Amino acid sequence: MSKRSATEIRQSALKTPTSLSSNAVKDISAAMTTALADVFALYLKTKNFHWHMSGPHFRDYHLLLDEQSEQIFAMTDDMAERVRKIGGTTLRSIGQISRQQRILDNDADFVAPDDMLAELRDDNKQLVDSLRELHDLTDEAGDVATTSLIENWIDEGERRVWFLFETLRKG
Repeated sequence: MSKRSATEIRQSALKTPTSLSSNAVKDISAAMTTALADVFALYLKTKNFHWHMSGPHFRDYHLLLDEQSEQIFAMTDDMAERVRKIGGTTLRSIGQISRQQRILDNDADFVAPDDMLAELRDDNKQLVDSLRELHDLTDEAGDVATTSLIENWIDEGERRVWFLFETLRKG
């Protein structure tokens, strides 16, 4: 009996059985992990703007962003666990999130409320667009469960875009 290295043992311990091809697992896991980095970035930006909201519509905007941040954060566990269910691995650190995120941070000392809402509207739309691309990948691979989850996330994202868009409309 041959001895396996510690690395081989660790790698095999994380290999969840799946009927998806190894290439599909690799591609979907990588794409989902990048999307997860975007979701964490969007979550933190939404909370940042929630914490730093000001102005005459403070309460309404503060509550809207709190609701949206909760919805965004709720995606994270489902995304990461879906990657693990198909036999992949996902995010391990804040550093990895910062290296993989495509949604840009906003570290400005002050952002006007309308600018906050417009930026979040655009970021949510960017996330929806990337989820559509991910949907194509999972659908092509026959990963019905991930595809179904993504459809719900797209719908939730479109709702956030819609609410932010309508909140910004004047008169």
